[in-house]
This record gives sequence, C-alpha cells and structure tokens, in this order.
Amino acid sequence: MKIAILGYGKMGKIIEKIAQDRKHEIVLKIDVTNKDELTTENLRKADVAIEFSTPDTVLDHIEACFEAKVPIIVGTTGWYGQLQNVKNDCEGTGSTLLYGSNFSVGVNVFFHVNKILAKLMNNYPYYDVQVEEIHHTQKLDSPSGTAITIAEGIVEGLDRKKEWVNILTTDGNEGADDMVKADQLLIESLRIENVPGTHTVVYDSEVDSIEFKHTAHNRNGFALGAVLAAEWVQGKKGFYSVKDMFNFSL
Repeated sequence: MKIAILGYGKMGKIIEKIAQDRKHEIVLKIDVTNKDELTTENLRKADVAIEFSTPDTVLDHIEACFEAKVPIIVGTTGWYGQLQNVKNDCEGTGSTLLYGSNFSVGVNVFFHVNKILAKLMNNYPYYDVQVEEIHHTQKLDSPSGTAITIAEGIVEGLDRKKEWVNILTTDGNEGADDMVKADQLLIESLRIENVPGTHTVVYDSEVDSIEFKHTAHNRNGFALGAVLAAEWVQGKKGFYSVKDMFNFSL
C-alpha cells in the first residue's frame, strides 16, 4: 500500500515507521515546509492519505484528497463543528474518509465499555461522574477529542447528564464542582509535559469512588491504529468513523 502522510510531525514520523514496518511505502510527506507539494498529481501516487496535522489545516487536506479521489484517514481533532459539511462533501463527491478522535485499539475498547458503564449507572443515582484528561502541553485543543468522545458516551447513556462542560486547569479541579450544574458533566483538562494521554472516568459517592482509566504509554498505539484504518478502508467508499473498524459484539 502506498501512503501519503499529511502532517509530518511527531505522529507523522511514528506513522511512517510503523507503516514501513508493515511493508507499506510512503510516497508523500507534507508539513509546513513543503505545502506546495500537496497537489492532485502527488496525492494520486498514494492509495490512501493519513492526516495528523492541525485544526487550521485539516479541512484543506480533506478537500485536496476529495479532489484527488484518494481515501483519507483523519486523526486531527478540533474540526468536528464542520463534521456534517464534510460528510455531505464526502458523499456528494463519491469520496472516502474515516475519522476518529483516537485510533488506539485500547481507547476504542475503553469507549465501548464506557457507554455500557454509563447505562448501568442509571441504576445508582447517588453517584456523580466526571471525566479527567491529561495531555502534553503542546496539545492544541481542549478538551481532547478523546475526552469529548468519552463524555458524549456518558451523556448518551446516563439520563441525569444532559451536556458536558470543560475546565482547563493546571492546579487540579479545586472549586470546579461549584461551577458545574447537576445535569452537566465536567471534563477537567490538565496539561503536563511529556504526557501522551491519560483519560479517567470517575463515579463518586459519599461512600466510595469508581475509577475507569486508560493510560497511553506512548504514541505508538495511536499510530498503529491509523495504519490499521488505512488498511481497513481499502476498497471502501463513503464516510466512516473509527468505531466502524471494530466489532465489539459478544
């Protein structure tokens, strides 16, 4: 498989290594230094593009891939306000796109179990719940796309939470609870050097706490998942999310 990497930063470089380890070929690498090389002609050398850039550039990359008729895997977050428009463009042009807030296999298992747990906790109204996420200080969006997916899974399944709200802090969540309504789900975001990503769901009562946690040790799991997505999407047309890759039926 021939791959174009759109966004050749830390993630792009890890994706390159993992893709090559899996016997794929990198035919195009785009970053801020060679944006002029993002042409239809160059993109058509690839079977698929993997996109990990920034919220400011991702939509341009998607549009370029649609024009070139090259399937694109999108790992960048912070653009989901345009999700419906992108879906319409994808389907209207007969293109292929697969997006996800997190491509890690472990995180997607976490997403699935999180939804089941939220529905279960409807039976125990004396537990309140919040989401905590920690990332490196270079992360551009807050809350993380992964935290949003977790929060949306809780809001979907837990009747007593109607929406999520976010507080970004470096000093813990002291006083944060006073700013959140009973029917709101707090996402507490912390930014600490050299943390790839830690996400925790905490159900708390007067007598005990239940913590459900995923800790990424490095970025390799995210990169591997993106390459697996590129392999999975071959031969497919349409608009997909990363959850379409996984079969969680028991």
